[in-house]
Amino acid sequence: MNTEEHKPRLKPIIEGAETLSLGISMVVAVLIGVAIGLGLRKLFGIDWLLWVGVVIGIGAAFLNVYKAYSKQYKEFEKLSKDPRYNMGKKQQDNDDDDDED
Repeated sequence: MNTEEHKPRLKPIIEGAETLSLGISMVVAVLIGVAIGLGLRKLFGIDWLLWVGVVIGIGAAFLNVYKAYSKQYKEFEKLSKDPRYNMGKKQQDNDDDDDED
């Protein structure tokens, strides 16, 4: 059996796991930020340092979302250049030119 035969079946599973990992990474980022804030508050005895940790965690979660968005955008750009996925764009452009004559 060729390994290329297995790729199409495993690709949706891998993409689904990546999407699931985005949600998990957001929660983990916020929890780590809260833990950092609690640690700073206990270490220095300043109550507002907890909120600094929360802000750091939320910022990390937004960064994870931005990275996932950028990755998906690059994949869609790559697909849009593939002639199989143009959805007849070139044909519609030619039809519009014929109507103007």
